[in-house]
Amino acid sequence: MVKICLECQSEPEERGPGSALRELLTDGETASTDTCSGARLTDFCAVWDAGVFLVSAAGKGAPSGVTERRLNEAETLNSVREAQFQRLEAARPRGLGRGARGPVLRMAGQPPPWAYIAVLLCVLSLGGAIEIPMDPSIQNELSQPPTITKQSVKDHIVDPRDNILIECEAKGNPAPSFHWTRNSKFFNIAKDPRVSMRRRSGTLVIDFRSGGRPEEYEGEYQCFARNKFGTALSNRIRLQVSKSPLWPKENLDPVVVQEGAPLTLQCNPPPGLPSPVIFWMSSSMEPITQDKRVSQGHNGDLYFSNVMLQDMQTDYSCNARFHFTHTIQQKNPFTLKVLTNHPYNDSSLRNHPDMYSARGVAERTPSFMYPQGTASSQMVLRGMDLLLECIASGVPTPDIAWYKKGGDLPSDKAKFENFNKALRITNVSEEDSGEYFCLASNKMGSIRHTISVRVKAAPYWLDEPKNLILAPGEDGRLVCRANGNPKPTVQWMVNGEPLQSAPPNPNREVAGDTIIFRDTQISSRAVYQCNTSNEHGYLLANAFVSVLDVPPRMLSPRNQLIRVILYNRTRLDCPFFGSPIPTLRWFKNGQGSNLDGGNYHVYENGSLEIKMIRKEDQGIYTCVATNILGKAENQVRLEVKDPTRIYRMPEDQVAKRGTTVQLECRVKHDPSLKLAVSWLKDDEPLYISNRMKKEEDSLTIFGVAERDQGSYTCVASTELDQDLAKAYLTVLADQATPTNRLAALPKGRPDRPRDLELTDLAERSVRLTWIPGDDNNSPITDYVVQFEEDQFQPGVWHDHSKFPGSVNSAVLRLSPYVNYQFRVIAINEVGSSHPSLPSERYRTSGAPPESNPSDVKGEGTRKNNMEITWTPMNATSAFGPNLRYIVKWRRRETRETWNNVTVWGSRYVVGQTPVYVPYEIRVQAENDFGKGPEPDTVIGYSGEDLPSAPRRFRVRQPNLETINLEWDHPEHPNGILIGYTLKYVAFNGTKVGKQIVENFSPNQTKFTVQRADPVSRYRFSLSARTQVGSGEAVTEESPAPPNEATPTAAPPTSPPTTVGAPGTVSSTDATATAAATEATTVPTVPPVAPTTTATTEATATTASTATTTTTESPATTSRTEIQESAPDEQSIWNVTVLPNSKWANISWKHNFGPGTDFVVEYTDSNHTKKTVPVKAQAQPVQLTDLYPGMTYTLRVYSRDHEGISSAVITFMTSAAYTNNQADIATQGWFIGLMCAIALLVLILLIVCFIKRSRGGKYPVREKKDVPLGPEDPKEEDGSFDYSDEDNKPLQGSQTSLDGTIKQQESDDSLVDYGEGGEGQFNEDGSFIGQYTVKKDKEETEGNESSEATSPVNAIYSLA
Repeated sequence: MVKICLECQSEPEERGPGSALRELLTDGETASTDTCSGARLTDFCAVWDAGVFLVSAAGKGAPSGVTERRLNEAETLNSVREAQFQRLEAARPRGLGRGARGPVLRMAGQPPPWAYIAVLLCVLSLGGAIEIPMDPSIQNELSQPPTITKQSVKDHIVDPRDNILIECEAKGNPAPSFHWTRNSKFFNIAKDPRVSMRRRSGTLVIDFRSGGRPEEYEGEYQCFARNKFGTALSNRIRLQVSKSPLWPKENLDPVVVQEGAPLTLQCNPPPGLPSPVIFWMSSSMEPITQDKRVSQGHNGDLYFSNVMLQDMQTDYSCNARFHFTHTIQQKNPFTLKVLTNHPYNDSSLRNHPDMYSARGVAERTPSFMYPQGTASSQMVLRGMDLLLECIASGVPTPDIAWYKKGGDLPSDKAKFENFNKALRITNVSEEDSGEYFCLASNKMGSIRHTISVRVKAAPYWLDEPKNLILAPGEDGRLVCRANGNPKPTVQWMVNGEPLQSAPPNPNREVAGDTIIFRDTQISSRAVYQCNTSNEHGYLLANAFVSVLDVPPRMLSPRNQLIRVILYNRTRLDCPFFGSPIPTLRWFKNGQGSNLDGGNYHVYENGSLEIKMIRKEDQGIYTCVATNILGKAENQVRLEVKDPTRIYRMPEDQVAKRGTTVQLECRVKHDPSLKLAVSWLKDDEPLYISNRMKKEEDSLTIFGVAERDQGSYTCVASTELDQDLAKAYLTVLADQATPTNRLAALPKGRPDRPRDLELTDLAERSVRLTWIPGDDNNSPITDYVVQFEEDQFQPGVWHDHSKFPGSVNSAVLRLSPYVNYQFRVIAINEVGSSHPSLPSERYRTSGAPPESNPSDVKGEGTRKNNMEITWTPMNATSAFGPNLRYIVKWRRRETRETWNNVTVWGSRYVVGQTPVYVPYEIRVQAENDFGKGPEPDTVIGYSGEDLPSAPRRFRVRQPNLETINLEWDHPEHPNGILIGYTLKYVAFNGTKVGKQIVENFSPNQTKFTVQRADPVSRYRFSLSARTQVGSGEAVTEESPAPPNEATPTAAPPTSPPTTVGAPGTVSSTDATATAAATEATTVPTVPPVAPTTTATTEATATTASTATTTTTESPATTSRTEIQESAPDEQSIWNVTVLPNSKWANISWKHNFGPGTDFVVEYTDSNHTKKTVPVKAQAQPVQLTDLYPGMTYTLRVYSRDHEGISSAVITFMTSAAYTNNQADIATQGWFIGLMCAIALLVLILLIVCFIKRSRGGKYPVREKKDVPLGPEDPKEEDGSFDYSDEDNKPLQGSQTSLDGTIKQQESDDSLVDYGEGGEGQFNEDGSFIGQYTVKKDKEETEGNESSEATSPVNAIYSLA
């Protein structure tokens, strides 16, 4: 029992809400009260404090309409005791008036349950507000103070190249007007021609197209939106112009540091707005590789935990990228010089654990480069990211680990960056404060740095003020509650003015972060601003107080019809609106009391719930909304329908194959509703084939087969409800049929399926159903569904999917924008049926492509183009109309901007390309609905061309049996090398042998020719081949045999350096350049004498081309020879270096097992170390890209056993060859030309002498056999001498027939040989007459002259 003492003021006896309250409070309890004659309670607020429950009441200040409404609500509370907590909110009082404190209830012990109810009523009464429906017609009619809907950010940074835009948008009714302040002073827009305000908006536009400096408009701006109900404010917008200052000019001296020491390269970027992004690159724009030894700090500096020799191979430049101007500024690069005690840069030791000791770098304990010292502190704002950084130096490079003192790192927010040198904690909160420490350790020791983290907070909302819409006479409150560190202060303003300077309002009371409004009136409308701030920021919120006076309105359509099924639960909705908030009552058939309680329940939003519908609930229901300004009503007609029930359900059956089965399904339903009965088989829609008959109350299956076995479900449905029943059909084989009967029947391919039907048409799927054909005594195992489309490949059928033979209906997944047509093929063990007849067509809707074309290639068809091809997409991947392809390409090396073109086919040719360069290619699909996904990048190449000649074609003759050929790849392959073609022919003087052609693979650069004989020489022609053809050939000849050489002194050359046994070495060098000779490596041949070294070099000089053979004693040669014997343990010895000006050949001996890999390490005089890995059995090794005249040190060691190494040797490359002008007399082409000219002159002379001999003036003896007399001087040798010793002409002159010496006359005249010029000639010009002898003297002279000048006799005499 609880004792209650009630004190009240004496008022006239009147039943008010206090009686209902008392009845509620004393329900189920016994209370003793003092005399209280009719206390009039019009406001109550319960507070339980130290065992005292206070109830305040007042009765004189409340309007009569409000009082009446509250009395009704109190009576409602009194009538629903059985559901006090559920219906309490529906009857809560609103807007109670002001007055003095009334009765006080004092009680002992804990508060009873009604105390909490009273507290809830009090809070709801003060915090309640009206919500305006989203109906545009209502919102447009209601007056509303301004509300800011859009504004620029507080820190507004703009691009100086663009116009300035400061946004401010607001709504209200009537529409608000706008004005601005700048730096807390009125900003007169009309006076500045560059500044304008958008129409129906407060957005400022500052135009600089006609000039002006954006910096002149920097400052703090604030927007004011005003109508007759109040003024709303925007945030204070700080306008700043983006800045990207240039880097100050400075000359940076080279940074000199000892290897192993720490180093910091400071960036110090120019201060930009916003701050630039820092990154380090070399002056050639290559990014600096970062790892745990070399990394960039958060401040932009580049830290080296320890400097190594390889850090000197590049320079270091700090780059700043500015966001707004999209510019990158580069600082002058740092040049780094590393002082080292070990000049050899062994790249194989970079990640080796003993790298530092191998290089002679002293190991040392870690020390912090950033931050300095052992402790530091850091402040971070709540909600921001905390970044802690520790960078340490040391040898070896220290590892960094992070810890939090007294706890663990927040695993959900913490992540490590920059090789564990940075710890980032996202979205920091107060619990993230504390002490963090980083531990830097290596094998020499460890150190720790402690960072004390303090979390501060700019103001953040706990309870942001919301717009308050009240009815006249109602109470409400605005709450502005924020938190921060330090605690923020709260400042209230009204219509943009401080609340202290605003006109006084007796209905308003300010209590810190809360404004309480009591008995609000129309004049109380205003916009309030709450500004809460601390040293880290501020929050500004607008909230208006609007007092609405609106009569009730119904928001739903009138006279709705609702049909429900008997015994179901239903809800009748009646949305309404009004201010003050109307009370809602429900009535049935226009009479009776308010419907609430029992089978009915009324929700606060006006909905009436009927828990179980009965026949007597059918009728017209009326909802009435009432407030002090009027009332509104709406009607809902409720019809109750009978439920749908299956009263004769299908039963489980067992049937033999071939029999008939009937499944019953009889249904009872409401006759006013349309009934639909359908069947399912195995929970899938059943296709009614020609073997089935569906009636209203049954399903009949004729000729039952095994495939008919399964569960059958009857579904009876109306638009309101449905009922279902299930039965199972089991099919048995005919026992009277012999088991081997089917086996005896002939089997065949199944008949084609038929009656294809498309149902369940969806956007990306469709159900295909068909009737199976006869299986012809072989069960159908599978069905193949095919499709055809009429856009890309009309008439071509494609396989879509495959289904088991037990189904005849399937859901097919479809692609967008395809006009499908389907057919089905049945398969059994015999074969496939003929395809079914096609189904009807079904077109799906379109969509952007989800893939891109495949098999993208870029290949050149000519040397100056590249053809881009791809496999076009088919109909099922096009997804839309007008499928096209966006082709993009760019040079891979230059990283230029992308070129693009739209193509409708499957190829595109790029013209005017360089020869065989790589391109990046992308092909993206696009249709009218959009683009496909971002395509992959493919590397293609432009067209190939003929390659240049192979470089450094070398012909070597180690002995008389073989000739070794070596060459390097062409300098300009101009494509993919597919091989080399070698043509060579043997020659000896003028004799030339048969040409031989050899084809080599592209990787072969050596070939050995076995000589057929030791005398002949060989002429070699070598060319490279691409897919276009063979390129320019380089021609060389083998050296002349030693017996053809002219012994001369060997020209001074750079001798090869050899560590090994001495021997006789024969070497011939011939390069692709006719005027230059390079020293090459030569193999060792068995010596003739152990103390003799023979060297043969083909040398082009200005005087002649000669093969020089020099034999000298080992004591006088510059070649170094060291005898080493093979050691017992694993070792490397006899390293031989044969250098030239730009390359050298290396060979050695070892006693490792087969398959051992080696490393050749060499260092130049600039201490640049390089290594060349050598596969097993790959000797000799050629070192390329050497510098002429430079000294190198070299050693060879095993890759698997680095401690086993050869002795370090030193060699020097020869000086660069000076290409002097060669003497033309020594050129082969000139000698050949001179020989050809001499031969031609000789032939002309012979022809001339022969013609003269045939045309001389000599007689022929008469046609009679007159023997020669003994006086003839030429009888013995068969010649005739017609000369007369007494009348012999002078040598070199010509004698006429009359004995006179005539010069400059032809000796070939035949006039004097005939008689009177009557000689005759044949048709061919030969003389057929007989010569007449005028005089013996003349006969003698003619014969003598002929014999003296003709060379024929001399030739005969030689024979």
